[in-house]
Amino acid sequence: MIAWIVLAVVVAGAAFAAGRRLGATRERARAGAELDRTRGELAQKLDEIYSLQELSFVLSGSLKPDRIASRIAEYVSRFFPVDGALVALVSEGAQRIHIAAARGSLESLAGRVIAEDAGGLLVQAMGSEQLELAEREGDAAPMIVSGAPVERAAVLPLRAHGVTVGALAVVNRFDNPFSGEHLRLLSTVATHAAIVLSNARFMDLVRSARDQWETTVDSLAEGLAVVDESGLVRRANRALANLLNTPVSALTGTHFAESLVGGSEELTSLLDAARAGERSPPVTFRSEPLARVLRITMAPMSGEEDSTWVVALVEDVTEEQALEAQLIQNEKMAAVGQLVSGVAHELNNPLTSIAGLTEFLLERSTGSDPNRDHLKVIHEQAERAGRIVRNLLTFAHKGPAEVGPLDLNEIVFRTISLMGYELKLRDIQLHTALNANLPEIQGDRYQMQQVVLNLVTNAVQAVADNPSDRPRRIEISSDFQGGDVVLRVADSGPGIPEEVRADIFTPFFTTKAPGEGTGLGLSITFRIVQGHGGTLSVQPETTGGAVFEVRLPIYPTEERRQPGGVDAMRRPAPAETVNTPAPARREILLVDDDPAVRRMISVLLEGETVTVEAAENAGHAVRLLEKRDFDLIIADPRAAVSAGERFADHVLRRWPRISDRTILLTADVRPETDAWLQELGCRYFVKPFRMEDLKAAAAEIFAQQPGRT
Repeated sequence: MIAWIVLAVVVAGAAFAAGRRLGATRERARAGAELDRTRGELAQKLDEIYSLQELSFVLSGSLKPDRIASRIAEYVSRFFPVDGALVALVSEGAQRIHIAAARGSLESLAGRVIAEDAGGLLVQAMGSEQLELAEREGDAAPMIVSGAPVERAAVLPLRAHGVTVGALAVVNRFDNPFSGEHLRLLSTVATHAAIVLSNARFMDLVRSARDQWETTVDSLAEGLAVVDESGLVRRANRALANLLNTPVSALTGTHFAESLVGGSEELTSLLDAARAGERSPPVTFRSEPLARVLRITMAPMSGEEDSTWVVALVEDVTEEQALEAQLIQNEKMAAVGQLVSGVAHELNNPLTSIAGLTEFLLERSTGSDPNRDHLKVIHEQAERAGRIVRNLLTFAHKGPAEVGPLDLNEIVFRTISLMGYELKLRDIQLHTALNANLPEIQGDRYQMQQVVLNLVTNAVQAVADNPSDRPRRIEISSDFQGGDVVLRVADSGPGIPEEVRADIFTPFFTTKAPGEGTGLGLSITFRIVQGHGGTLSVQPETTGGAVFEVRLPIYPTEERRQPGGVDAMRRPAPAETVNTPAPARREILLVDDDPAVRRMISVLLEGETVTVEAAENAGHAVRLLEKRDFDLIIADPRAAVSAGERFADHVLRRWPRISDRTILLTADVRPETDAWLQELGCRYFVKPFRMEDLKAAAAEIFAQQPGRT
């Protein structure tokens, strides 16, 4: 009994031990299986992490949306068990969707553009803003886009910052369904992709805005700079770089005021005022480093971090200032011209009387007359005074450009005749070497006179301060070379340094001390010569001084007027003296408001066969013409018949046939008067005139008509 009991206990213990061993084995098996599952999940998670890390690396390689879309499609096709993948993007500012990238079975859809109201899973997912799943049901296949059926598809909208930027779509065969893990991972990929695409779009906007800003700013003709609190340039446009003759990139960090004007307290104060929020009016500065005139405007730059920064607008107004100065000068000269016109009219009448009566007395005096030499001096000085008045008026007058043939030698003579006193006062020797056979040039008389005057004045200023051991000499020469008329003005002054020769024709550039020169003379001269199709240059001078050379094209016609003297301008060529004696009595009607002129002409022309009827005024002359004919009419054309009607206009309108026996005498030397007299078609003389010329013209008229009995 006891033995059986012992045996039972032993058997039971063995069975218990065996059971425990079996349970332990099963537990170990379950633990191993759990461990294997955990290891598999961990490996899968690690794969997902590595995959997402690679996705992050892939997405960080570009900021271009199309490039990012291509990398997303390629990544999904490689790491997910799908047959095809595509990425669609919403076009900015347009109601359409374009497929930016496609791989696998969807590759044929790449580049397709889809309207937002079209059908298909792609449009549906983007409209609902949630995952869309679909698979074939019998013969009904889902459409990823219109006309593109698939077996099974999953479409995830790409949405970030509350905006849908596109969609990610994958397709698969019917026997390979999408798992939850795949969809979860795809959702993670879509989230990352949406953020990167949204950032890329934002960067595109920033880049586009920057490019647009830079393009807009660079297209400005004015210089633009952003100046910080230290006065350094932070940003600048191309116009400012061109003004400073430096690359745009090299401007960053340079000192604004130093670069432009070489430093200026006024410009520094303008910057400080702008930093304080003040908007000062534009200020004009003369830039010595640039040899330009600049107008600078400052404005504070808004913003918290850059509140001490300033936006500066820099305008190059050199040409504008030069034109304004030239306009002011022209207005001054026009005012002087009006004054001189009146003075010339008042002076020419008494000068005519003086010159005419002295000529009359000279004709009647003999070589033994002790007063003959005195009369010659009076006559010469009267003619000289008349030339001075005419020359002065031609320089003072400025009207519309009148382009025509010009004798350059004549213009030179007129200029130096006006400057004779100044040259003598400064003890300056003037020598001329003018080609007598110089062809005419084409241009405006007044502008060319200004050219010669400016060059001679420049030469006078150059030699005026010569030391006593250096001669004060100016030489003016003209010639015909290479088809051009060449004028040279040389002086014995200190010359022009080589380093400033390139700037001497720049407006406002001057080597003179402040207040002694505007820097406009040579620049205006250069502009006028250039406008006449010529060139102005500085020639090297081996003996010192400076030589300015003007080259001008000749007048384009075969008919050349021979160069005349200083009195050739506006004066008709003297008629050849006709020695045929008058066969009978002649009657002359004389009309002039100046009694001295009437007396002088009457004394000179009256004789045994010639009677001069001097009318008291223009109205009296018209009444005389109504009663009888005259062989010759000598009249001041501007004598007033009535208010607003001049004698010449009235008479030639009523009796047009008397134009060939009318001589007009005028003291008005304005160009418009000259043009009017030419239109009338009568002979005319400008006071003061030579009595020989008047007598010759009268004799020619008498010879063409029968005399009175």
